[in-house]
Parts: sequence; C-alpha cells; structure tokens
Amino acid sequence: MKSDIHPKYHEVKVVCSCGNTFTTKSTVNKEILNIEICSQCHPFYTGKQKIVDTAGRVEKFQKKYSAKKRQSASKSG
Repeated sequence: MKSDIHPKYHEVKVVCSCGNTFTTKSTVNKEILNIEICSQCHPFYTGKQKIVDTAGRVEKFQKKYSAKKRQSASKSG
C-alpha cells in the first residue's frame, strides 16, 4: 500500500451564514469553513419553509400549475 497518498484529516471550524458554529474533521485545507446552510437553519430539520421569491417566480409557478389542476379536476368531475 502506498504511503502519503491520502489527504490530511484535521479539525476545522464550520461557520454557517445563520451564525451557527461547530467543529468537525475534514480534509479541506482551511482552518475555517464557511457554509450557507446547516442543520440549524435547513427547512428539513427546522420544519419551516423559507421561499426566496425572485421576481415573482414562485407566484407565477403556483398560478400556472393551480390553473392546470383546476382544469383537470373539472374534466374528471
């Protein structure tokens, strides 16, 4: 088996954009790892959904597909 082919595995401090910090081990060559989302702010873990609406896209999507849903319901009924 070859020696010295694996990256170094050391402790890093992880900082989330929500302000949560914790330490873990990683092969990343940084002392501080900045992330955008963690288990403290992720909707799956918190049960809260955050929708960032950019130029009304969410509303446009809901309007488009709710109209199709109503049409298919009226056809089957």
